Amino acid sequence: MTGGERFRDRTDAGRRLAARLSSYARRAGMLVLALPRGGVPVGFEVACALPAELDVFLVRKLGVPGHEELAMGAIASGGVRVLNSRVVEELAIPGAVVDDVSARALAELARRERLYRGAVPPAVVAGRTAIMVDDGLATGATMRVAATAVRALSPARLIAAAPVAARGACEELRPLVDEVICLATPDTFTAVGMWYADFPETDDEEVARLLTDAARFRQPAA
Repeated sequence: MTGGERFRDRTDAGRRLAARLSSYARRAGMLVLALPRGGVPVGFEVACALPAELDVFLVRKLGVPGHEELAMGAIASGGVRVLNSRVVEELAIPGAVVDDVSARALAELARRERLYRGAVPPAVVAGRTAIMVDDGLATGATMRVAATAVRALSPARLIAAAPVAARGACEELRPLVDEVICLATPDTFTAVGMWYADFPETDDEEVARLLTDAARFRQPAA
């Protein structure tokens, strides 16, 4: 893909990304973890093509109380928490405050996961090849937190994949995963949506529908 070419939409991007990931096709126990919400339509195409189990992996920022725009860390699916020790130490944030913010964020993650997958439990990650997918990486911060959290779940191999990404975002991801796959890394990167001709917001209903539709492609865990 050339630097100036755009994807038609997330479906087109997902199919192109799946073609790049074809070396993983038909391997037992493959797992695609899509980052909601925009990463789910992309991940759906990847999961259908390989084929692989599709699940969502949610990440939520832990904002400093009173200054929520400042992240003191993040919490992800499964309760894995990553803290920014520099922010916590510099602002002398008590552990009880961190725990309280984490508990509320975890409750919101649980609510969204129930909304997306209903009573279906999260996919098993341990011992499997997991491909994390998003629709694009501007700073890559969410994917980095997700990578740290997924790594704690003991996958056999961990891949981060996106149709388009800033070069710096890809480089910062490399130490956290076994492989980074980005179809396009343009010299100038402003926003993910600039690289799509059609880039509508993905809503919760679409996420839930795609997870249900992908179930017919699922393989048993290895």
